[in-house]
Amino acid sequence: TMSAEKSIATIRTFAADVVQGAKSGHPGAPMGMAPMAYALFSQHLKFNPKNDKWINRDRFVLSNGHASALLYTMLHMSGYESWNMDVMKNFRQVDYPGAGHPESEFEGIEVTTGPLGQGIANAVGIAMAREHLAATYNEEGFDLFDHFTYVFCGDGCLQEGVSAEASSIAGHLGLGRLIVLYDDNNITIDGNTDLSFTEDV
Repeated sequence: TMSAEKSIATIRTFAADVVQGAKSGHPGAPMGMAPMAYALFSQHLKFNPKNDKWINRDRFVLSNGHASALLYTMLHMSGYESWNMDVMKNFRQVDYPGAGHPESEFEGIEVTTGPLGQGIANAVGIAMAREHLAATYNEEGFDLFDHFTYVFCGDGCLQEGVSAEASSIAGHLGLGRLIVLYDDNNITIDGNTDLSFTEDV
């Protein structure tokens, strides 16, 4: 099997090639988040590329949707048939599913994430729904709903007010099966995050 280092390098290179091929998109976030994407998809995430509607699958939300090339790369490498090489070569092209931000109408994508912060708020809602399903249908020794909700987010997501409100209710409710991975890379489109965001999150 391929080593972790080679796998991560492959994810980085593939995502960057996808963006370069389109001459449009964001290669930095996919390259920076490749190690945590590799770790999550290869070691933790429960999913089935042959049945993306499996009811107890783990949910993955890419809140920083501009890093869509990373999600599409992971779906391609995980064996989702609709994310084949032809689709990957047509990233951000009309009539193909690889839009600049993920759209939930396509296989393997849980949530449409456009405006920053919306994805993490959606993920909180998904985690709340799991708690409701578990309370309604799980029985002792029979956990029908035991999946996790994982979120990737960046500085821009956490700068939006909606993410603070959603995170507040998540903490209040104790949503222990909601896991947020924060790409704290200290950079925004205007420069270092110190220009506008110095909270200790």
